[in-house]
Amino acid sequence: MNRLKLSILLVVAFALSGLGQEFVSYPSSDEVKILMKDVASYQIKNPSQHRSNNRNFANGWVPASFYIGVIAAYESTGDKYYLAQASSWAKSNKYQLGPRLRHADDHACGSVYLSLHPNSKNDKRLKAVKGVYDQLIASPKPGREDWWWCDALFMSPPTLAQLGTVTGNKKYHKFLHEMYWDTAEYLFDKNDALFYRDQRYFFRRSKFGQKVFWSRGNGWVIGGLPRIISNLPESDKQRDSYIELFKTLAASLSELQGVDGYWRSSLLDPDEYPNPESSGSGFITYALAWGINEGYLEQDVYEPVVLKGWSALVRAIHGSGKIGWVQDIGMDPRDVSFDDTHAYGAGAFLLAGSEVLKIAIKGETE
Repeated sequence: MNRLKLSILLVVAFALSGLGQEFVSYPSSDEVKILMKDVASYQIKNPSQHRSNNRNFANGWVPASFYIGVIAAYESTGDKYYLAQASSWAKSNKYQLGPRLRHADDHACGSVYLSLHPNSKNDKRLKAVKGVYDQLIASPKPGREDWWWCDALFMSPPTLAQLGTVTGNKKYHKFLHEMYWDTAEYLFDKNDALFYRDQRYFFRRSKFGQKVFWSRGNGWVIGGLPRIISNLPESDKQRDSYIELFKTLAASLSELQGVDGYWRSSLLDPDEYPNPESSGSGFITYALAWGINEGYLEQDVYEPVVLKGWSALVRAIHGSGKIGWVQDIGMDPRDVSFDDTHAYGAGAFLLAGSEVLKIAIKGETE
């Protein structure tokens, strides 16, 4: 089906559903695959130009977040187009992590390299990742110092969890637990069951007097948990703690979804920046869909939330395949427009699509 026609049909269906409050229509698996390919193709043809201090971050967190989604798309569809694109990107980086040893953002690309590792005996994919974490383990700092902002919990911990799986060495999972729970204890608000972006927001309030909880920041956290949990063995005593945190976040975030399926940039104060925001919405939709597929979340409770979220993400796609409503690089809620886009928005969409596809296939076979 033509992608533009598909978008129009979904918008009409959404409108007929009473602004999405009861929207439970299932997409077909073919529709999901078409949309994923369109978004991926656009982003690959229009690669991230993220620069900082006059340096092009070719292997930085922005493209890495996209290629993590590309890997998920390959694993869910089996389409070797995605595998070839991820492999080409990793090779162009010479399988190297970013230059900042302790900075979580520079570890995210390692997740892609490790995901490619089982497809080849070439240990170049492993060497640099292992070398960085071996140095960190030899000279550790508390999690709240090295991973002091919540975005870091998407960037470094899943890579560390994967390293433990690939090598079979328990020291990487042990280090993960020490770092992660020190960070989580520091940034997690137990009353609202949400994560502050960093310590600067502990006492900051929005324009209308609400605590400031950033949609994408919390999306980063819940979006990282599936990749951690899936890389921990059943025998790991900390595994259940990650699952409980995941379920807690899922419950609090699902209640904050807008009637149109999007989560706003400021979670507790949607009126401050009322426009949709698709990157946070994408990571949250991905995580909730994963939770349903893995049996951690009740299908009848969370599936309507996922389907509304997916419909919203579809409506964010331009005819070219560009995904809009992606808030710019930042650290707190900001305004956003339909024309705004970044590679991590496309990555979030591919992650969401990889799990919504499983729901669609299950619906077609039942």
